[in-house]
Amino acid sequence: MHAAFFLLLGSSLVRFLTRDQGDGCTSWIVALFAVFWLLYVLGQLLAPAPRPGARPTARHLAWLGAVSAVWIVLLVLAPSATWCAMPLLFAGLHTLPARIAVPVVAVLTALVVASQMRVSEGAVNPNMVIAPPAVAAVATAVLVHLQRQAARQRTLIDDLVRTRRDLAATERRAGVLAERQRLSSEIHDTLAQSLSSQRMLLQAAERVWRTEPDVARAHIRDAAEITSRGLAEARRFVHDLAPADLDGFTLPEALNALAGRESGPGPTVAFRLDGTPGPLPERAEAALLRIAQGALANVREHAAATRAVLTLTWVDDQISLDVADDGRGFDPDGAPAPAPAPAPLPGEGRGHGLPAMRIRARQAGGTLTVESTPGEGTVVSVAVPLVPVAPAPPDPPAPLRETAS
Repeated sequence: MHAAFFLLLGSSLVRFLTRDQGDGCTSWIVALFAVFWLLYVLGQLLAPAPRPGARPTARHLAWLGAVSAVWIVLLVLAPSATWCAMPLLFAGLHTLPARIAVPVVAVLTALVVASQMRVSEGAVNPNMVIAPPAVAAVATAVLVHLQRQAARQRTLIDDLVRTRRDLAATERRAGVLAERQRLSSEIHDTLAQSLSSQRMLLQAAERVWRTEPDVARAHIRDAAEITSRGLAEARRFVHDLAPADLDGFTLPEALNALAGRESGPGPTVAFRLDGTPGPLPERAEAALLRIAQGALANVREHAAATRAVLTLTWVDDQISLDVADDGRGFDPDGAPAPAPAPAPLPGEGRGHGLPAMRIRARQAGGTLTVESTPGEGTVVSVAVPLVPVAPAPPDPPAPLRETAS
């Protein structure tokens, strides 16, 4: 647009000097051409056009009015400046709202037609009357259409930016909720279980303190060992939330150690390994170990079992973990067990239990099933594929009801 202005202004000056001068005001008109050129250049530097969609500034409107006034004066003195109206037309359409730009274009077009009629000789050429309005109408229609398209595009972009901002905020909230769920599961499977075991051992020691002091001291030693492991879990929990039992050990070794620790007052726990162990992602190892810990905690607290078996089965494309007990069992569909589980102590809430295990299995890309019959024990099975799969998104944390196993 700027190049068109300078080209048309130069050609208008050349036409004036070669054809229209002769009334003795040539120097003044040439000076007016120079003022027109200088005003246009200064306007681009001192009063630039607003960005698309923004309101024009008062300085820009003042510049547009001043350059239009100079052009009108120049048009009266030198009709050769007629076609300098085109850059002004585009400048007005580009910066002004359509409701203002269209009347401005109509005024400029009328002035162009009047100037052409004033200098015409002989019969009126219809092109002088038809061509300027036609060109102005086409230019106006095109630019107004482009303005509307640009406005719609800006609206869509604003909506997209706002949607992305809302999505980012939603993802942050979902991440916070998922992290809270993960932390609650970690605390449930580590610190809460350690404290529960310590409480049971100390209660057992208190019951036999006078009658069987050796047994009581053994319970206290076991509680002290559990305290040491709980402290190690807490430190690892603070460090990187990885199970301490997996630090330097394989999953079968960690499960075997877990079975040994859980054998004591209450059920006897055994560990079996089927298949040849191989490499396993850390996420799957941690999930399987935590599920085993949670399942054994349920067996110890609710099942009234005498024996439990951890079975780790390694096949070509998946690894499965089964936790079976010979306890009271329950109805997986919601029917109550034959004998109610011991009531929690005052102030003690229910744990996460089976829902947390399902979440862990799903996050590791696997599935968890529960088979149980009242009076015939329970089997908790989790299967994790060994091929890489995308883990399922975590469920939002909600109050979870533990199901006795």
